[in-house]
Amino acid sequence: MNAVTTDALWMPFTANRDFKKKPRIICDAQGHYYTTTDGRRLYDTFSGLWTTGVGHCHPKIVEAVQQQVAKLDYAMTFQMGNDKSFELAERVVDLAPEGFSNVFFTNSGSESVDTALKIALAFHRARGEGHRTRLIGREKGYHGVNFGGMSVGGIVPNRKVFSAALLPGVDHLRHTLDIGRNAFSRGMPAHGAELADDLERLCVLHDGSNIAAVIVEPIVGSAGIIPPPVGYLEKLREICDRHGILLIFDEVIAAFGRVGKAFGAERVGVTPDIITTAKGLTNGVIPMGAVLVQQKIYDAMMQGPEHMVELFHGYTYSGHPVAAAAGIATMDVYEEEGIFEQSMALEDTFADLLHSFADHDKVIDVRNFGLMGAIELAPRDGAPGARGLETHKRCFWEEDLVMRNAMDVLSFSPFLNSKVDEMEQSFEAIRRVVDAID
Repeated sequence: MNAVTTDALWMPFTANRDFKKKPRIICDAQGHYYTTTDGRRLYDTFSGLWTTGVGHCHPKIVEAVQQQVAKLDYAMTFQMGNDKSFELAERVVDLAPEGFSNVFFTNSGSESVDTALKIALAFHRARGEGHRTRLIGREKGYHGVNFGGMSVGGIVPNRKVFSAALLPGVDHLRHTLDIGRNAFSRGMPAHGAELADDLERLCVLHDGSNIAAVIVEPIVGSAGIIPPPVGYLEKLREICDRHGILLIFDEVIAAFGRVGKAFGAERVGVTPDIITTAKGLTNGVIPMGAVLVQQKIYDAMMQGPEHMVELFHGYTYSGHPVAAAAGIATMDVYEEEGIFEQSMALEDTFADLLHSFADHDKVIDVRNFGLMGAIELAPRDGAPGARGLETHKRCFWEEDLVMRNAMDVLSFSPFLNSKVDEMEQSFEAIRRVVDAID
């Protein structure tokens, strides 16, 4: 196979100069495995990028995309509609928690977040509370990389270069990661529910009547898998209700079986007002995102002259028919193959494999919820992140394994239909690498 020239591409969230010294390039994928340009078969421990829960190139989804692109490749959804987008919206609403009635399609998780923030502001204005303009995010939150998502997000490297251009009127709750009290917790940690009271403090500071929405990931993903403390999300919901604030769950990662249910909200037992999704919506096959809203939000917007646009927002590819066809096929696979049930059944095995690292001398924490898990390595003196990146590289080159690191946090997102023996073998390989690194 011809060598791939890497000069022209500026890669996202990648140390480009380091990568291009010895590129790690994939050219094929089937099921739970990738194939590299040098012909090696690699097991994928991250199911794409939280995306490909039922495996790569699932034949039912591939066929749906092939058929749709040959039948209707594109149709605008401004003042028109295509059949597949309406069908997918119905399927998603059918899976959603009670009270959710409508779906607004986007092209990514980042766009879903910005759409949700705009809907929240528009909702309050439509109800005569246009003074509610303040948005509350959370430290360590990841809500994509558009300006709205960055503003409510709380990951410092994503924000620092752009800080002068972030949205005004945004504040942040404290994060809930507490290794001192909660290290090596299985599932939701016991300590930290009181951190939700930070929202009450912000309501005093800014006056709750000025706050439009609070956005959180029910289970933090990109900042290193941080499950919510027991009772924390319930308290957030309670405070939002008391002050008339919308609660947004960013479920770009958690939705569609990642935590054993169709939505993370169902699993944690707390219902928000708005849910953002992407990734598992189409099994990662075609880029697509969605924002789900409760009936009260949609109804509040449906006012004024009927011939006038109610929300001046949308994207060229909102409800793209090929993406929607992929989404419908994905929903079929979830149902026909019992994927959510498989995910739930794998949870204890996954937790056992993760927590087998709890006694390792290089490990300072293990965290998990559903099929989301992290092993946090102690950083090297003066070189945070170096140990995690070396683990990633050595897994790729020495163990034929794709494993994601976020600094020194080794993150795992197994396939929802993973085979136990392959999971076990992958963690045996990771242990060999962690044992070997300095």
